[in-house]
Formats: sequence, C-alpha cells, structure tokens
Amino acid sequence: MPTPRSVSDIKSKLLRPALTSHFEVQLSFPQALRSFIGVNQDTINLSCCEASLPGSQLATLENNNDRTGVTEKHAYRRQFDDRIDLTFYVDAKNYTAIRFFEGWISFIMNESQDENPFSGGSGPSVDQPPNLASRSYNYRVKYPNDYIADQGLKITKFERDYQQQLTYEFIRAFPLSISSMPVSFDASSLLKVSVSMSYIRYIVLKNSSKIGPQGGSSPAERFNPSSQAQFNGSGFDPGTAPKASPRTGPAALRNQAKAREQQAFFSGQFASGTGRAL
Repeated sequence: MPTPRSVSDIKSKLLRPALTSHFEVQLSFPQALRSFIGVNQDTINLSCCEASLPGSQLATLENNNDRTGVTEKHAYRRQFDDRIDLTFYVDAKNYTAIRFFEGWISFIMNESQDENPFSGGSGPSVDQPPNLASRSYNYRVKYPNDYIADQGLKITKFERDYQQQLTYEFIRAFPLSISSMPVSFDASSLLKVSVSMSYIRYIVLKNSSKIGPQGGSSPAERFNPSSQAQFNGSGFDPGTAPKASPRTGPAALRNQAKAREQQAFFSGQFASGTGRAL
C-alpha cells in the first residue's frame, strides 16, 4: 500500500540535494620532491576546478552447481579504478599547475634539476641547448617509493553550510599523464590542464558529521575562503574585544587584540603605519 506523504515531509527529504560545486582537493607528494618542484602547494589545491569521486566494483565468480537452475555470484575481490582525473586552472603569473606536474614527472624520470625548465634550477638557455635535447639522451627512472605519495591525496565533498562532508583518500598516487592543452586565436577562454593520477585503492575517511565554518583539523574544517574573506574584511572593532576575567588576564587579551589588529592590517583595513599600538 502506498505511504501517504505530506508536502513538508517531501521537502525535508528531497529538496536539499548535494551540489557538485562544493569540494576540495588536497595534493600530497613525497618529501624528496618538495625541493625539486619548489611551488606553493596550497595554490595548486585551490586551482583544482574539476574532480571525480571514485568508484569501485566487485569481481565475482559464478556458481552453477549448488542448486538446480540457479546461478549465484560470489564476490572474491574489490576492484578500484586505475586512475582519477583532475583539472586545474592555469594562472598567468607562473603557470603553476603545469610547472608542478611537469616537475613531478621530471623527478620520476630522474632528469637533472639544473636542466629541467620546470624546476627551481636555472633551466636551459635558448642559446645553449641542454643535454635533455641531445640525441644520446638517456635516463634511469627513480625507485617507486621515491616518487609515489603513499597517502595524502584527498577529495572532500561538502555542502555550502559546511554541515556534512565526505572525504576520499587515495593510496600510493602519482601523476600518470598530462593532457594536451589546445590554444588558438579564437575567442579567449580559461586555460586548464588535466592530469590523470594513478592510485592502487582509496579509503573513505570517517569524519565528524558537523563542520564549523572556521577552525578544525579535517580538510573541510579548515578556514574556508569565503569565511576567511569575511573575517579579513571585518577589521578589528575595539568594542567587540572581550573583557578581562579571572581566567583571562589583561596580557592575554592584549596579545589577542594585537593579533586581530595585525590580521586586519595585512588585509588592507588599516593604512600603513596607522595601526593602533597596544
């Protein structure tokens, strides 16, 4: 028999779908790679504009002999996708996303840092071609543990009220390919780079269901850009400073107020040299 439903019941259960535009990507790479790449990792994380939540399937065996006329399937292995595709905006200042992944792949192939145009080295000059362009160029690939990130590549799906989150963490990831990026003299559009990351499996992290808009240790609990911008734009209001209490001494209050004042100063609320000294 069909179950009667009220309009409020339908609204509460169906009219709050999850949106695809609220997510966060965290990249991780081995420690030995940090000095070779030399780019800001947080910039790479923020520039990720497209990602995919991963999937998996069960490999099964068919059993036809237990019952007459019945075919059963028994699972024996969980199979994961072999890669995940990430798309990044390319900034016009340093082409950071391109340099990041080109540098990672150059590190995997053990190319010389001084001759790698995407690393922090001097790079090849136009007048003198590097050995990388030599006809006799050869390489020796690094050992997998040197260039694979065992953990740390995460995709966090959350909502605009920051009350729910779902975090996937990918095990033993590294860049597998960089897609070509067409350019033309047609109408300008944003330049993006798509990267395929290889991994062996993923896990779903058990995070808390509620997320504060500011503060916390999990990825979606950190300072989000919108709330941080509102905090920076609000400045420091002396009238909102907390009063001293037996548990909060005057020195601690002065330190807190000074920290807020410095935060407002660097966000452009105070002109240079006009900050109030405590």
